[in-house]
Amino acid sequence: MTPNVSRRRFLRGFGTLIALPAFESLAAPAAAKNMSPLRMAFVYGPNGRNMAHWTPERVGEDYVLPRSLKPLEPVKSSIQVISGLKHGKAFANGDGGGDHARANATFLTGMQAKKTAGADIRVGISVDQVAASAVGQLTKLPSLELSCDEARRAGNCDSGYSCAYQFNLAWKTESSPMTPERDPRLAFERLFGGGLAGEADIARAKRDFYNRSILDFVNEDASTLRKHLGTTDKQKLDEYMSSIRDIERRLSAADKVAKDMPAYDKPTGIPQSYEQHIRTMYDLMTLAFQTDTTRISTFLLAHDGSNRAFPEIGVPDQHHGISHHQNDPDKLEKIAKIDEWYNRQFAYFVEKLKSVKEGNGTLLDHCMVVYGGGISDPDLHSHGDLPVLLAGGGNGNLKPGRHIRANYDEPMCNLFLAMLDRMGVNEERFGDSTGRLNIIG
Repeated sequence: MTPNVSRRRFLRGFGTLIALPAFESLAAPAAAKNMSPLRMAFVYGPNGRNMAHWTPERVGEDYVLPRSLKPLEPVKSSIQVISGLKHGKAFANGDGGGDHARANATFLTGMQAKKTAGADIRVGISVDQVAASAVGQLTKLPSLELSCDEARRAGNCDSGYSCAYQFNLAWKTESSPMTPERDPRLAFERLFGGGLAGEADIARAKRDFYNRSILDFVNEDASTLRKHLGTTDKQKLDEYMSSIRDIERRLSAADKVAKDMPAYDKPTGIPQSYEQHIRTMYDLMTLAFQTDTTRISTFLLAHDGSNRAFPEIGVPDQHHGISHHQNDPDKLEKIAKIDEWYNRQFAYFVEKLKSVKEGNGTLLDHCMVVYGGGISDPDLHSHGDLPVLLAGGGNGNLKPGRHIRANYDEPMCNLFLAMLDRMGVNEERFGDSTGRLNIIG
């Protein structure tokens, strides 16, 4: 009996459920023209920027990427640099110190965080969760939250603000943050695990015992599917499964490093290298979008106030420490190097999305990805003229390849409201929005 593959979206095996990318050779002709859903992602980088090396001098398409953005040269035509946006609710507004906590808390909510280190936290629903409430029921996961920091939901982290503000980007309600996943292995299992209750844990244990890949458990189903695919889709399936296996290999390598290092208190599955950690998370986001496992994702690279050092690029100093640069040329130079490093990682993500063919274009064509932070000049703790990039084509509803300058002090939430429109989410206002930012004209 021939299986009904025209509606197949998963490969199944013992305790395993792997979502598949869309295959044109399995779609009805009318559906083939409209196979690509729109995805939305937000990536946060900490501690402000050296804005002198971030902001292009010219606006429009005829602009030159400044030093900090140079790593994005290969994908310049796929991004918009947006200057002039402000998060007014991240300023003190009578609440005193705590700019790092407010920068994180306000970034996706546009709301003033209640100053408390207790359990009575309150800020607002984040833009990603507004979108997830509208489209999340269409996918396996309503949204995916990732971080390279260990999650914290309590404690006093910044001048009387709860750690919950600083270590979470996504907020399902005004008092309920969506805890991000730090461990790539657990994120991987969340994306690709499945089956009956308890069966996924048994399958994981069995795979580990026999040193098998998750793909080994769906080979029979994949072989059956392959018979119904055209040449191009067969190649697409092979590339997709290779991507999954590649991530598995890297996670296994991280496991081995963690196990072989004596007295090294590091969770299993988290790469030693920060760069590898970030890129593995970017790969997981790509796979999540590619398979339509989710259409909404947030990624906290590091919390604002992070004291991570970057000796691999000649910056052994703590990031937060040198961010209070007081116009010291040496500190400003080190900040610029860190900015370049983070942008190199983001360029990797954009190129990864661009490498995935989907429909008549690429996965990047069907994405809207915001990369930025809640502080511009870190020495001033400024929340105006924020560093913001917008990558992707938005299903033809964005106009990448340019630098646009918003009206002075235009709320960041005007960008978010425009993005919600493109997701088909009808909201009159969001956060402290005053209108909609023109990201296509």
